[in-house]
Amino acid sequence: MAASDMSMTLRSARQELKTCLMLGVDFVPIGSETAVVAAPASAAPASPPVSDLSDKAALLAALEARHAAECPHCTTATGYKRIVFGEGNPEAALMFVGEAPGEQEDETGRPFVGRAGQKLDEIIAAMKMRRADVYIANVLKARPPGNRTPLPDEVARCGPYLVEQIRIIRPRVIVTLGGPASKLLLQTDEGITRLRGSWHVWRDGDVEIPVMPTFHPAYLLRNYTVDTRAKVWSDMQAVMAKLAERS
Repeated sequence: MAASDMSMTLRSARQELKTCLMLGVDFVPIGSETAVVAAPASAAPASPPVSDLSDKAALLAALEARHAAECPHCTTATGYKRIVFGEGNPEAALMFVGEAPGEQEDETGRPFVGRAGQKLDEIIAAMKMRRADVYIANVLKARPPGNRTPLPDEVARCGPYLVEQIRIIRPRVIVTLGGPASKLLLQTDEGITRLRGSWHVWRDGDVEIPVMPTFHPAYLLRNYTVDTRAKVWSDMQAVMAKLAERS
């Protein structure tokens, strides 16, 4: 091996080690081939193809305004301070979907800015991306009382707005964070422990987007073990490979 190649290999190895340490993973898990499980077609009404719509930012802004006026959950819910619609790059190749805003998100109007959000930022950085490169949204756009898990009727009411966000952005890959987001987009009752680690597909007409479910960052913080961190990092390695494949 030439000296220049050896130097490049060492730099790559050091970067990989730094990335693993950032996530608290003390080894690099070797991912195995995972099965693709197709989700049923979305029940939300079809919208015009994104290729026919030139300004995604304007479309997202219009959808946010419509949500604020029309969402049957948010217009009747009480106890929250701000709507947290979503933020990021309208042209994002990667979209993260969580379940609902928490206390810090309710204060700021931005998704994933509390402790779980800081952990998500670390994960994004470890993937050699910036938060500004991706799009981040939740199933619910308003904080549930006491940060409880979203109820089925709340998901049914708010879910169509998330579907519209996905239709506008058309990411190449979606990462669902936790059970509620995974169950909604994949139309399944399976828990996150069984769903994560395998590729699934979100279908909307002739559009198919790969979905990788993984543990929510809040769960990761509550269960900060080497095993849990390794599983999340393995999922993100699969996501990086899929993004490269679909670039």
